Amino acid sequence: MTPDIAEKTRCLIAIPCLNEADHIEGLLEKLEPAADALDARIVVADGGSTDGTRAIVAQIAAREPRVALIDNPKRLQSAAINQAVKAAGGDCDYLIRIDAHGAYPPDYCQRLVEEALETGADSVVVSMETTGFGTFQKAAAAAQNSKLGNGGSKHRDGGGGQWVEHGHHALMRISAFEAAGGYDETFSHNEDAELDFRLRKAGYRIWMSGKTRMTYYPRSNIGALFRQYLAYGRGRARNVLKHGNMPNLRQMLPLAVLPVAVGALLAIINWIAIIPFGLWAAACMAYGVWMALGEKNPYGPLAALSAMVMHFAWSTGFWIEILTPKRRVAMP
Repeated sequence: MTPDIAEKTRCLIAIPCLNEADHIEGLLEKLEPAADALDARIVVADGGSTDGTRAIVAQIAAREPRVALIDNPKRLQSAAINQAVKAAGGDCDYLIRIDAHGAYPPDYCQRLVEEALETGADSVVVSMETTGFGTFQKAAAAAQNSKLGNGGSKHRDGGGGQWVEHGHHALMRISAFEAAGGYDETFSHNEDAELDFRLRKAGYRIWMSGKTRMTYYPRSNIGALFRQYLAYGRGRARNVLKHGNMPNLRQMLPLAVLPVAVGALLAIINWIAIIPFGLWAAACMAYGVWMALGEKNPYGPLAALSAMVMHFAWSTGFWIEILTPKRRVAMP
């Protein structure tokens, strides 16, 4: 980060947080050089942590004037970012969103600002490299890094240095964020894709970084993974209900999983009903075997099972949201 670039900008680094006592101190320490380079303030929006997170942030804020702790009573990431911008973004040029449980390169924030200035982008998004530690987490990471699990999503397959419709939120021009209305706080998941839709509709441009990326750690057990993707599916359905923008092809295919699974129950009447479900399961397992043999990934078969959980949960969440009458009535 050159001095002339630093002089042109001021940034707000916003961190949604809930019970991150094991990670928050180290994360704030890693962000201190970026805060100095970018003349940035760091706002931790806490959703009511009970594990000591608030005390840790308060202690750091007491000795570091760039750090502030605010409350996020709605306990949603969308509300946390909105609160941070409202509280501390008034004289800032860019918002940088940091997830408390992610990992970032030392120059992450600086590279985002450089690309925003170089491209004139209103939003700079990043790719996610998923990694894990335990057996299940490593399998889930392999699934999420594969086309079987991500469908070729640009922010999952490492694509960068191009204009895109959506990606993992990293940096946004605050004037664009505010003009678009910020995050919709009725969304507990998929709020980033929903905001990207409004940004593009308003004529703002989104750039996928080719210079930096983040590391993401997936859920560490099958129940948590299922609940996460159930919520993702519901969030995608809310986008359909709010904006009428239909899922693309890579999302349409997993949508069929729940109907296919339900249809398989008709096998008690006619065995042919189980064929679509069997083809889906066989295709997933075959991909897992290919990962194990072709990519020499020992977690391939377990990754296939993880992907099947993700497909089924995402499809279930989508259809629950679409088919629940009160949801249709309540949508803004």
